[in-house]
Amino acid sequence: MEDLAKLYKIRFSDRERIQKDRVWKVLCEDYFQQFVDESSTVLELASGYGEFIRHISAARKIAVDLNPDSGACLRGDVEFHLGSATDLSMLADNSVDVCFSSNFFEHLPSKEVMDQVLSEAARVLKPEGIYLAMQPNLRCEPGRYWDYYDHVLPLTHLSCREAFAKAGFDVTHLVDRFIPFSTDSKLPQHPLLVKMYLRIPLLWRLLGGQFVIIGRKSVKAA
Repeated sequence: MEDLAKLYKIRFSDRERIQKDRVWKVLCEDYFQQFVDESSTVLELASGYGEFIRHISAARKIAVDLNPDSGACLRGDVEFHLGSATDLSMLADNSVDVCFSSNFFEHLPSKEVMDQVLSEAARVLKPEGIYLAMQPNLRCEPGRYWDYYDHVLPLTHLSCREAFAKAGFDVTHLVDRFIPFSTDSKLPQHPLLVKMYLRIPLLWRLLGGQFVIIGRKSVKAA
């Protein structure tokens, strides 16, 4: 856990964290909120500095992360749990409407561990609840994908879809190219320019390096 905190302090300066937060505010308000009802319970796995969970509107917000610094970045309306996404025993079965993660699966040590994460997410999700994820796409950025010291698990949008299906999710939404590979890529950084980018899917095809996937927990899996 201490190594994780150290790595993220090296990777993101205070200035970069502030800029990243501004981008995420727009991503939540102008894109991800359409999939999240404001009356819902939302769980973010590997919440990091909380850019998503702080900016999404929901009745109950829960964050889980291995980094001990993560909790200090969250407001009082977010319940923080320090620990692994493979163990969500603090949450009851069928108690969450939306599970979210961003740039998380590639850090997992194996496909078996990813299966455990998806299994735990499916357990806590309500029937027809969704797992919404955004991930760097190895197919789009085969070189840069490995420029990060903690990237381990190779995933494309198609292999991730298979993992979701294997875990019992019905994949209802899959965008192979969404935003650029990272916030230091070619994505315009000013909030107004980010808003414009989100409204022009043609730009996603040109600049996108991350994919978005939504898996819905089937009633049969409940």
